[in-house]
Amino acid sequence: MSNQKGPHVLIVGAGIAGLATAILLERAGISYHIFERAKEVKVLGAAMSLTPNILPVFEQLGLLEDLQKVSMGFPSIDILNEDLKTVMSIDTSQAKEITGYSSTVFSRAELYNLLYSKIPASKISMGQKIMSLEQNTLGVMIRVNDGTTHHGDILVGADGAYSAVRQSLFKKMEACGTLPAIDKEDMRAGYICMVGTTEPLDQEKYPDLKKDYSKFVQVVGKDKMYSWTVLSVPGNKICWSVKLQLESEQQAKKMMFRNSEWGPEGNEDMIKDIYNFPSPFGGVLGDLIDATPRDLISKVYLEEKLFETWHHGRTVLIGDACHKMLPSGGQGAVNALQDAVVLVNSIYDMEDSTPKGIAAALLQYQQLRYPRAKLQYETSKMMAKLMLGQTWLERFIRFLFTNVLPKSVYLKNYVKSTAYRPMAAFLPFVENRGSAPVEPQEPSKRYLAEQAQKATAKSPIAI
Repeated sequence: MSNQKGPHVLIVGAGIAGLATAILLERAGISYHIFERAKEVKVLGAAMSLTPNILPVFEQLGLLEDLQKVSMGFPSIDILNEDLKTVMSIDTSQAKEITGYSSTVFSRAELYNLLYSKIPASKISMGQKIMSLEQNTLGVMIRVNDGTTHHGDILVGADGAYSAVRQSLFKKMEACGTLPAIDKEDMRAGYICMVGTTEPLDQEKYPDLKKDYSKFVQVVGKDKMYSWTVLSVPGNKICWSVKLQLESEQQAKKMMFRNSEWGPEGNEDMIKDIYNFPSPFGGVLGDLIDATPRDLISKVYLEEKLFETWHHGRTVLIGDACHKMLPSGGQGAVNALQDAVVLVNSIYDMEDSTPKGIAAALLQYQQLRYPRAKLQYETSKMMAKLMLGQTWLERFIRFLFTNVLPKSVYLKNYVKSTAYRPMAAFLPFVENRGSAPVEPQEPSKRYLAEQAQKATAKSPIAI
């Protein structure tokens, strides 16, 4: 940036997207502060897997080794019927050869704690619920629940699918007649999901925990709209999730209660329904549920929507706040992290912190990310049909994928899907170590100029 004083960025939401944005801003030397509505950190959720589409950034930031310490590789994803007979298996054993990175899983808590540990305590405020926002040519202001106001140059809404930033922004845009009609529509709910991670378990009772890799299994229910996933993670723990497919939009709307938290409310009825489902690790799901702290079991509606509006004025949305995806494709967190990378790259390369400079940077961010997010949004919908679907058509799609589609087609699509790997343009790039090509990326011109200047300053002066 040509101005002496760079922008101050307000980040709303201390989830994975918000924390990643903060870490990247920290490395870019850009001022920021995080505001999180929760009074204390309580990590809910189950297992996660990050793909080669984002792992190079972890390597750039020096976080990959720490992540690998809490991860386990998985050679395949096995899909079984309720009799625990294999329906299909997705081979992931060639991932490292093709991409340079192994397919790994870990508990969501481990990733969250890793990212959270990198944020200086002075740069995050807990218990700060956003009540409203205002923005003009001079800056952006947020008002929080204790009545205080906070000012900055850019506001990042990283506060999830029920984003308070998005709701406040859209309300103002709608009043001005500038909000697209599609953004006024509700998100669509297709599933109810319950998740949890057990306490450490006895390896003698669960022999699969003795393996040095993760057993990753998806079970599709018989004559029921349920499917469930179980997989082992480091520490002798098992992550589990159960999804109930809603039969219609009408049913979804009838059941919706707009709970934005991954919280324990209303869990017991669903637990009774799923308790005796067979577990691929032995016994029944209820055994894993009983081994999971009740306050860390959470239930949510899995909704989906790709918003058209990602930014307006000095305000910008990332992650679930602008594209809520079904988790079946494993791309929700990956895309949120990619948003953070591309957004910070755009902010880093801003000409100045004027309204014009900020608008150009935020527009560039959406132009770069929207087509990619749209592709992954559609892919996640298809993967949900493949791995979770219970209608006759979805079962037929699963049959075709299993019995008709050549493995070479899957492999070709995998290579194509992992080629896009946006990296922090203000840090040294990570070389591709896989056999498959990756899409080229230009480093930041500002970064190159600064590196050249540093090199010149270090050069000995000729006498």
